[in-house]
Formats: sequence, C-alpha cells, structure tokens
Amino acid sequence: MSHPQTLDTLLQSVLDTPDLPVATSVFWVHHGTRLAGGDVTYLNQYVLVRIGRAFGACSFEPGQLDPDVCADLSGRPLADLLRGPAPVRLAALDAYLGQAHPHSEDPRAERVTLPYGTPEERAVARDRAIAGLLPDPDGRRIALIGVVNPLVAAIRERGGQCLPCDLNLRRTQWGDPVSPDMEEVLAEADAVVATGMTLGNGSFDRVLERCRERDLPLVLYAQSGSAVARAFLGSGVTAVSAEPFPFSQFSAEPTHLYRYREGTRE
Repeated sequence: MSHPQTLDTLLQSVLDTPDLPVATSVFWVHHGTRLAGGDVTYLNQYVLVRIGRAFGACSFEPGQLDPDVCADLSGRPLADLLRGPAPVRLAALDAYLGQAHPHSEDPRAERVTLPYGTPEERAVARDRAIAGLLPDPDGRRIALIGVVNPLVAAIRERGGQCLPCDLNLRRTQWGDPVSPDMEEVLAEADAVVATGMTLGNGSFDRVLERCRERDLPLVLYAQSGSAVARAFLGSGVTAVSAEPFPFSQFSAEPTHLYRYREGTRE
C-alpha cells in the first residue's frame, strides 16, 4: 500500500479492496485509572473490532457511541463498519490493517517488552519507550497532544520542554497549564508527540498537515489505531509506538509494544 496522504484516502483504499472480510466481533470497554500520586482519574472508552487474529481499537468520548453497536455490527461485513460512526471506522480499519500485516511479523518493528509490575511501573516503562522515539529532544519544545502525566515526565527526563495539550485536562500532575488549543502548541513546537486518539476524533489530518508544513518530527503513540498510525510512517509521521489490544493497562504481566522509525527497511 502506497503512503497515504490523509486518513480518508487510506480508508477509501481499503474500501476499494475486493473481498473484504467479515468483522467477527465488535465490543466495548469502559476503563478508569488513577495512578498513585496523581489527582486525575483517566476515564477511557474503547470500541474494538476483531478480524481474524487481529483486534482494532479506537477510544471515543462519552456519548459518541451507544454500546448497542456491539450487537448491531458483530458479524457484519467490514465494509459496513468502514461506513459507520467515526470510532467504529477507525477500529475496523485498524483491525483490517493489523490482520493483513501483524506488528509481530513486521521487520521494521522493534518489539519492546513492558515489565511485570504495577500500573505506575508499567506506565513509566511505556512512556519512556515512547519518549525514546523523539529525535534529540534536549532543549526543544515538544507539543504533547493527548496528555498522560508519565509521558510529560518522560519528555522532561530527556531534556524536552513539554507543551501539553488536551481537550479534557486543564493541568498536569505538577500544576502546569494544559492548553485546549491544538493550533497554539503546533505553532510553537519543535517536535510533536500525539496520541492515536487524534485518528478517531478528526484532528489527525490537521496535525499531519501542520507537521508537514513546518517540517516537524511527528511521533504517534497509538493504542487507538496502532496499525493505522503505522501506515503513515514516512508520510509525515517520523516514528510510531504501536500498542495493539490488549493494552498494557489491562494486565500486570509482561506485554509488548512495537516501535517504528522512519527509514527502517522492510
């Protein structure tokens, strides 16, 4: 598949593919977490689609989907899901791409094992692995679009000045103001780290456009749309931390994420 320019062009290329499979199952997860030492309870809702050996995922906002979609869409042709609500489209696209090219079999992928541990230990290990994808962050302004406190800390550990941006949080664990305005931090940044949620909430194409315009490194950390994020590697995205379902927060046992860097040979 050639490098896509927008999320819609990638979606359309899959819709144009003959003999698309059936979505074996569609399900919904509501998950809350408060890490030790923090004062924020992260409330995440995911819709998930299974195709063959792969699960696709997309986080969504409260009220954006009704759980009835699970009964309505399980067992339906993939094309039906790819024409559904935005979070379902993203999860279905993610499942299709993950089935076609599993992360575990991708020669470009660097597999990182997250250790057995508490939620805090595993979150710190995960977010250090993500921050490790930033090229030369020392002394540079790093826009963080989609804030989790351990990732703010990991960026600072590498010497970066974090510019946090989030639709729901107003301050970090340390009291730093969090901007609700993505355009503000994209204009100031020397590099960008963005969550896979941007793929599902309609903001990804704008992030990608601004990073291309300003020639900014763009790192995606993706539980939502991990295989979709990978598809943009080398097309404006410089690195990806792909974490397919089941996610690290759902287990204390060792699990894996897959790191990709632009220019790694297939």
